[in-house]
Amino acid sequence: MKLLVVGASYRTAPVATLEQLAVPPADLTRTLDRLVAQPYVSEAVLVSTCNRVEVYAAVSGFHGGLGDICAVLGEQAGSTPAALANHLYVHYDTAAVDHVFRVATGLDSMVVGEAQILGQLRDAYHWATGTDSAGRLLHELMQQALRVGKRAHAETGIDRAGQSVVTAALELAAGYLDGDLAGHPALVIGAGAMGSLGVATLSRLGAGPLTVTNRGIDRAVRLAESYGAGAAPMTELAATLSTVDIVVAATASTEPVLTRTVVEAALAERDPARGPLVLLDLAVPRDVEEGVADLAGVQVIDIDRMAALLADGPVAADAAAVEGIVTGEVEGFLTWLRGADVAPTVAALRGRADDVVATELRRLAQRRPDLGDELRAEVARTVHRVVQRLLHQPTVKVRQLAAEPGGDQYAALLRELFDLQVPQTSPVDTVPDVLSPEIGLPSVDGDPTPGPDATDPVPPTGGAR
Repeated sequence: MKLLVVGASYRTAPVATLEQLAVPPADLTRTLDRLVAQPYVSEAVLVSTCNRVEVYAAVSGFHGGLGDICAVLGEQAGSTPAALANHLYVHYDTAAVDHVFRVATGLDSMVVGEAQILGQLRDAYHWATGTDSAGRLLHELMQQALRVGKRAHAETGIDRAGQSVVTAALELAAGYLDGDLAGHPALVIGAGAMGSLGVATLSRLGAGPLTVTNRGIDRAVRLAESYGAGAAPMTELAATLSTVDIVVAATASTEPVLTRTVVEAALAERDPARGPLVLLDLAVPRDVEEGVADLAGVQVIDIDRMAALLADGPVAADAAAVEGIVTGEVEGFLTWLRGADVAPTVAALRGRADDVVATELRRLAQRRPDLGDELRAEVARTVHRVVQRLLHQPTVKVRQLAAEPGGDQYAALLRELFDLQVPQTSPVDTVPDVLSPEIGLPSVDGDPTPGPDATDPVPPTGGAR
């Protein structure tokens, strides 16, 4: 099995495309089941946040796995894989490990070093574990990724560069409110993880009075009480909007919560002298309807705008230190992976030896029926001991050699020498006819085809599975 990452993020796709690809919690189990039901996908973890939708998969073949994953993503988006191709990225094998570790450390985040992604990865892993879609390879990958993420935050100052997305959004919003949020009344829509961060950050920055609203008023009340804020029912959204200067919208709704009609009603009751109504839309799909940004007296900051404004944010020496950690950890994981790959070959060799010993002992019993049970048992123990001693040094050595770059060649040589039948995964197979060469595949990071086809990322289509 090989690792394959297919995804889209704020770097490659507009919010509209991320909205199409986003998988709400209610659909996560179904989508994971759909992924692992594909012919070339044996394990899958699905990460769906406001900034990215990614599938981490163990696949038996690159092109077949890519086709399978793109087909499921296309189905989720109500689109075709070909239509999504320009927005997707692909990381394979070593590049896949590097990407997952970079995501875990916050290096790939919109706000470099933000720690929230670590919790989102943990949630995605736990969900995959609960649905049995994560197997041995992804268990190891995700556990190591979470460990690497924690290590990066513990050993470097990446947190200084890595303010949360909410903090960064509020700093942008402050620019429309005289550079300071202190004393400005604020509303948080949504009582989930992002909403909780919004309330905590607004409280820390001195904004107030604070109000929380949510479709389930009980959750809004509990969150509000934790920070001395008030709670309002969603049915009074327009009236509540008219009393605030800043709004953090972070719900899991599949439809816009702040529609043009609702915001217009709020503006009609709001004093224009108070300045603009600043709406921070941190949700995917969007909580703020597209036409709202055209209204006079409203400033909308969404994921797309944040990406543009934060593109030149600080990276500094701390990010460089994390890069070094990631590089070392990737090599460590690959060493484990190469050792794990040779294990079936070693097991097959020992199995072959056991079969040979068993066959010879049966022949001995047929030729020398006069041998007593005690003597026969002693002969069996001696032969087994000789075989195990002969195999010990070669198997230890091949495990050591396999852990080095190019070590898979030693396992292959062992299989050839002893004619061992070990199920092998194919690095290249026939791609399903879902992406045509004329349209093209997403760009691939990592060499998917170590053989003669390595320079051709798009194989001939139309072959049968």
